Amino acid sequence: MNFHHYTVATTVERAVQVIPQGPVAALEIIKNLGTNGGGFFNANGAHPYENPTPLSNFSELLAIVLLPAALTNTFGRMVGRPREGWLFYCVMLFLFGGGLVFVQHFEQRGNPQFRNVDFRNSRLQSGGNMEGKEVRFGIGGSALAAVVTSNTATGSYNSMDDSYTSLGGMVLLVNMLLGELVFGGLGSGLYSMVMVAAIAAFLARLMVGRTPEYLGKKIGAAENKMIMLYALAAPMFILSLTALAVSTRAGLAGLTVNGGPHGFTGIFFAYASCFANNGQNFASLNANTPFYNLTTALAMMMGRFGLAIPALGLAALFARQRSTPSSSGTLPTDSLSFGVLLTACLIILVALSYLPALALGPVLERLLLGR
Repeated sequence: MNFHHYTVATTVERAVQVIPQGPVAALEIIKNLGTNGGGFFNANGAHPYENPTPLSNFSELLAIVLLPAALTNTFGRMVGRPREGWLFYCVMLFLFGGGLVFVQHFEQRGNPQFRNVDFRNSRLQSGGNMEGKEVRFGIGGSALAAVVTSNTATGSYNSMDDSYTSLGGMVLLVNMLLGELVFGGLGSGLYSMVMVAAIAAFLARLMVGRTPEYLGKKIGAAENKMIMLYALAAPMFILSLTALAVSTRAGLAGLTVNGGPHGFTGIFFAYASCFANNGQNFASLNANTPFYNLTTALAMMMGRFGLAIPALGLAALFARQRSTPSSSGTLPTDSLSFGVLLTACLIILVALSYLPALALGPVLERLLLGR
C-alpha cells in the first residue's frame, strides 16, 4: 500500500523488470467487499502484493461472502419471517460445503494418469494437483478461493481454473450454472434463491393438491410466467452461445491450446462466467476476438437484465396482492423438509438443463483420462 512510482529492477538474468506500485490494499478490500473482481495486477488474487499470505487469503475470501451472506438475515427481517432467512443461509452453506469438499477431493487426488506417482504429503511434496496453484496457498487455500469466487460475483481467484482436474473444474462451472445463488453477488444471489424457492413452493403445493403460494402470496399464471422466464434464461442463452461457438470457425479459432472435451469446457465456462457476472475463465481460450467480444457481451447483458427483469416482475406481482393469513393448510417454507426440497430443486434444475453439456465436457474428459 503506497503511492510510489513503478520500480524498475534488474533480475539475476540481467533482464529489466517493471514492478507496479500503488494503493493496492485499499483497492483490494473495496473490490472484495463489493464482489467486483478484477484487480490491481493482471495476476489478480495470485499476486503477492494483492494477496501475500494464507491469512490475507482467508480475510479477502471472508470479505467476499460477508455482505451477500448477511443479506439472508436482511431478507428474513424484511418479510417478517427470520426463519426464512436462516433457511436460505443453511441451504447456501450446505451447497458451499459440498462444493468445497468435492474440489478439495479431486485436486488432492490429482491427475489419474499419474497413478504411479507418490502424491502423499511430505516435506518435499505437497501432494495432489499443484499445477496452476501458488505454493504459499497450496491445494486447500486454492480450492477455498476457487469455490468462494465461483459462487459469488467476484472472479478474484488465486489459481488457474484451466489447470484444475476435470471434475474439480466442473464443480466451479456448476457453481456458476446454479445462478451464483450460494451467497452470490450483492443481492443477485438472494433473489436467485427466492426465485428457486418459489419453484419449490409451487411444486410442493401441487403435490398436496393446494393452491400454490409463497410467503403468503398466490402463485398464479402471471407469477409462473415470471418464474419460468427466470429459470429458462440461463440455459437458453448459455447453451445457445456455446453451441454457436463450437459449430463455427470463428468460435473454434479461440481454442489456441486445448481441443476436445477440455476445449469444449473452456468455451462453456466462458459463457457461464459472463452470464453469471463472474469473471473467471479457462485462460487457454483466446476470447479477445470480435466473435467472442460480441457473444460474451451478449451473455453479460442477458445475465443482468434477463434475470433481474423477471425477478422484479415477480416482486411487482407479489406486491399487488394482499397477504394470505397462515392456516393449517399453509405449507411451512422455513422447515427442514422444505430446505431439502429446495436443495433438490436446485440440483435437479441444473441437471435437467446442463447434464448433456457437462457430459460432453468435464465428464468425458475424466473418462478419457481414466482409460
